[in-house]
Amino acid sequence: MNLATLSVKFREGLERALRSRRANDQTEQETRPGRRNLIAGAAAGVATIIGTLATSLLKPASAKTENGRKIQYGMVIDIRRCIGCHACTVACKSEFNVALGVNRSWVEYVEKGTYPNVGRSFLPRLCNHCSEPSCVYVCPTNATYKREQDGIVVVDQGLCIGCKYCIQACPYDARFMDPHTGWIEKCDFCIHRVSKGLDPACVNTCVGGARIFGDLGDPESLVSRLIAQNRVTVLRGEMGTFPNVYYIAADHTDEVDGRRPEARNVRVLTHRREAQRR
Repeated sequence: MNLATLSVKFREGLERALRSRRANDQTEQETRPGRRNLIAGAAAGVATIIGTLATSLLKPASAKTENGRKIQYGMVIDIRRCIGCHACTVACKSEFNVALGVNRSWVEYVEKGTYPNVGRSFLPRLCNHCSEPSCVYVCPTNATYKREQDGIVVVDQGLCIGCKYCIQACPYDARFMDPHTGWIEKCDFCIHRVSKGLDPACVNTCVGGARIFGDLGDPESLVSRLIAQNRVTVLRGEMGTFPNVYYIAADHTDEVDGRRPEARNVRVLTHRREAQRR
């Protein structure tokens, strides 16, 4: 075999090898996605995972317990145990870094009588997380809403425009505008604590145990048993808001009552910037 023949054989062998490589490459491309398809598929998968996580996080928790019972958090305040120390007010301010001059929770003093026949009682105040909250109905942006999972009324500050409609609608004077942010603030039962199984800050710090927090929908809870076993009252019940903060042995006397000839002198100290009670 001369050199020319070897050259021809080598060229033919090389062409067969190239044809075989091209055939293998084509088969591989048909059976396996290319880089672009792989990236597209990965992006779609990531988007699906993110969408699933977002749906699970944004979707409110079940509004009912395993046995189908609806949860409604509320509070019972036993005035017989309140000593007017304002520990709840201070704890609330510390928990949320509340600005000076405004309060999420506060304690009023009700003084009655003419010396030497005088008396003083205490009335802790906060948002009542009503079952029919008037603040929710007047909010033009739906920034104020009642949580389905636990009945707590909250403010979405990302939607709040500071119009103050809710402040005017609330019969309990429980809302205020934060002087630093321009958003509406109020008590939210410390949902960041409650969601972890803890009591609200005011309940945790009450030295007399006057504040009791729990699920009003559970007949076996302490708050439900206290309501069943004691004569309780609510603030501004005539407003039809169905508040979920109940009082035991509370004195609801107002300064307006002192104008009646048969009534004793009445003075209400709010310990807030707004000296007049609403």
